[in-house]
Amino acid sequence: MATNGTALPRPLGLLAELTHRCPLGCPYCSNPLALDPRADELDTATWARVLNEAAALGVLQVHLSGGEPASRRDLVEITAAARSAGLYTNLITSGVGVTTQRLAALAEAGLDHVQVSIQDSEEKSADHIAGYDGAYARKRALAAAVVALKLPLTVNAVIHRANIARVENLVALALEMGATRVEIAHVQYYGWALKNRATLMPTRAQVDEAVKAVEELRKRHHGRIVIDAVVPDYHARFPKPCVGGWGRRSLNVTPAGRVLPCHAAESIPGLEFWSVRDHSLEEIWISSPAFTAFRGTAFLPEPCQTCERREIDFGGCRCQAFALTGDARATDPVCQLSPHHALVAELANVQEDRSYSYRRM
Repeated sequence: MATNGTALPRPLGLLAELTHRCPLGCPYCSNPLALDPRADELDTATWARVLNEAAALGVLQVHLSGGEPASRRDLVEITAAARSAGLYTNLITSGVGVTTQRLAALAEAGLDHVQVSIQDSEEKSADHIAGYDGAYARKRALAAAVVALKLPLTVNAVIHRANIARVENLVALALEMGATRVEIAHVQYYGWALKNRATLMPTRAQVDEAVKAVEELRKRHHGRIVIDAVVPDYHARFPKPCVGGWGRRSLNVTPAGRVLPCHAAESIPGLEFWSVRDHSLEEIWISSPAFTAFRGTAFLPEPCQTCERREIDFGGCRCQAFALTGDARATDPVCQLSPHHALVAELANVQEDRSYSYRRM
């Protein structure tokens, strides 16, 4: 695939946000502040078309997400459409609303993998963070059903100040649940999470201890479980390459059909997002103004333009650059070379003990 004489990579993954409806109220919710209402959600036939177009474009795997994807009554049909398109299908779920019978139907329809989120290793704390009594027990029950069906299971543990000291317990819990992979996923401070940043932010000492714990746990459990983890942005020296580079490796379709280069892209004002209701996925991937806005590195300022990491991290996260500097083209302030890095260092040292502002739809 090429555009204007330049080779354009094909996307490998599609995040299919089937709905923004969710029973949990997580204080670090990564969905946008303005949620798509149920009436605006794409119908089954449109999702089937999108999945076929994704496969034709080169996508290999689709992540069925939300909100809680089980809120969709046609989840089995959408899963079957993904299998028919030849896509590897991963269900990203809170565990609430997926019954044993429905999980079996999903497996029969072609579901390949399940990822369930866990808020903490302690039940009371987990339910408190999720803002939902009984969530922990439901997640444990779902995990058992997934393993019984011999589906691969990943546990996603979102890490912040309230649970960072229990990384070892969270990995032990993932092993007990039968997971083959666990993601130690530090909170990303976009959207709703910004409202709770000071409450969620871990201290530098906590982060250092967690990094040491992960390295030791990887050695201890080598061959038993894969442990994915990265240093949280506000405590890192260099930024991560957001989704492998803007418009390079993945795309995201919202419940209403807008196509985004990354999950938080709508937090940047002024971008024009094309919809699958009006354009094919290939047209959007190649020509959508939102995708071309920050593709490549030509837009980057110094120090990125002459930095040896320019083609490694692509200047970092555009959404984070905007959230912290007001300029989406700026060097991600997480980078120690950014002229705005002092702001990140300052925010990383702000911790407040106050109640969560829960996300409710």
